[in-house]
Amino acid sequence: MGEFATRVQETLCEHLAECRPGYDWETEYAIASTPVDIAGHREETAVVVELEWRRADPADNTAKLFRHLSEETLTADRVVVCQLFTEYYNLASGGYSSKRVNATFVGNVAADALASLSYHPLDLSIVPPKRGGDPPDGWEQALDDTAEAVADTVP
Repeated sequence: MGEFATRVQETLCEHLAECRPGYDWETEYAIASTPVDIAGHREETAVVVELEWRRADPADNTAKLFRHLSEETLTADRVVVCQLFTEYYNLASGGYSSKRVNATFVGNVAADALASLSYHPLDLSIVPPKRGGDPPDGWEQALDDTAEAVADTVP
């Protein structure tokens, strides 16, 4: 990830710690061999947040994460997965790219198959700059809104 993406990841983690202080939040949390962008833990509940910045195949990321969860690499009675999609995955004509649609499909199938899992595809309303580009206007407010949306999925 680039410098700005790392800043977004760390800032979002801080916002989540403020919104849901009963959880222990951290970045780059490893589930088996797969690092997730942000994870929070409390008692028997785990929250996993994946930031899809401009990944070529977010469905692969989703499938890999859910494979590890189905193998019980992450032991929790309840697992909440939030996959955050930037505007990179939005189509100019409206709707979402097939990349996002496929990733969401995989997430929903996994949530249907695993009783302890809930899946939430959410918007991160920023256009991610290319590596080295300037942060877009309004990114802080977009992060605040996204942190609240993630917090609303957390018990």
